[in-house]
Amino acid sequence: MSFMWISTGRNGWGGVFFMVMIKKFKNKYDDIISVENLLTAWKEFLNGKRKRKDVRVFDTKLADNIFDLHAKLKNKTYTHGEYKAFTITDPKKRNIHKAMVKDRLLHHAIHRKLYPFFDSVFISDSFSCRNGKGIHAALDRFRYFFRKVGRNNTRTVWVLKCDIRKFFASIDHNTLISILKSRIEDENITSLLEEIISSFEYGFPGKGLPLGNLTSQLFANIYMNEFDQYIKHKLRIKYYIRYADDFVILSENKVCLESVIPRIHDFLNRRLLVSIHPNKVFIKTLSSGVDFLGWVHFPTHRVLRTVTKLRMFKNLKNSQRQEVLQSYLGLLSHGDGHELENRIRQGI
Repeated sequence: MSFMWISTGRNGWGGVFFMVMIKKFKNKYDDIISVENLLTAWKEFLNGKRKRKDVRVFDTKLADNIFDLHAKLKNKTYTHGEYKAFTITDPKKRNIHKAMVKDRLLHHAIHRKLYPFFDSVFISDSFSCRNGKGIHAALDRFRYFFRKVGRNNTRTVWVLKCDIRKFFASIDHNTLISILKSRIEDENITSLLEEIISSFEYGFPGKGLPLGNLTSQLFANIYMNEFDQYIKHKLRIKYYIRYADDFVILSENKVCLESVIPRIHDFLNRRLLVSIHPNKVFIKTLSSGVDFLGWVHFPTHRVLRTVTKLRMFKNLKNSQRQEVLQSYLGLLSHGDGHELENRIRQGI
């Protein structure tokens, strides 16, 4: 029987501890590798990819490819293929590694079984790559939190903001596999996940997840869930939001925020073998403007970050596609962007 420590948190940052049983993933290996699951995963995978050459080639002999993949998984002879590397700018430069179609299909088959379970154990204030969450929900939650902490703008709100340095490149394979094994009882499943995790390294042996894998998004949340649980149940921090590797903590007490930074550093370094970006740790008052998820937040409004605004006008100048215009108009609807919206519409 597995247990985890939970704090009662009498003083807001710690407290008395007791043990609770860790929730376990109960599905079996055959549930993931079944032909039915692979076919369903293929239908989901096809969305938006039908015209791509590698997908069309795989689809021409779909039945043979599905049954071949199933047989290799059943016989434990499956090995993950190589990756194709390319670079995108969104807005900063990112190295993407794209797996072969058969492997990406398997990623979808795994994700559709694992995601519902792990999503149920994540905290509610983790917003990246989750159904019903996302950036807009995180922005709304941030506004709700600063109104609660500031008592409707009658108290000063302090915000600690951090992000993790080279997060995806720094994820430790052994640590991730250990976390997965603590939740998943079927050794065949964990062996398969280990095959996928070990198929990619970034810079150092046993380090890194490829940005192109669907499973990487889930693995990243599983990895950082250890930190989320530490923040919520050990440090007992109420006003905490995480989106991918960015996170904020809100408080009316600056000293409390300062005191928690060393403990955050220690946990991330010791437990997850990652570190906070040294140039991206700050404590600011909300009234001075807090940059979070593309917007600069103030007590009464939020405005689009300057670099985001400049990139938006550049992209609109270079593209006349209606979907690009509508995307940016949708973005502006989530903040105080009426003036920018008028400028865009006048330029149509």
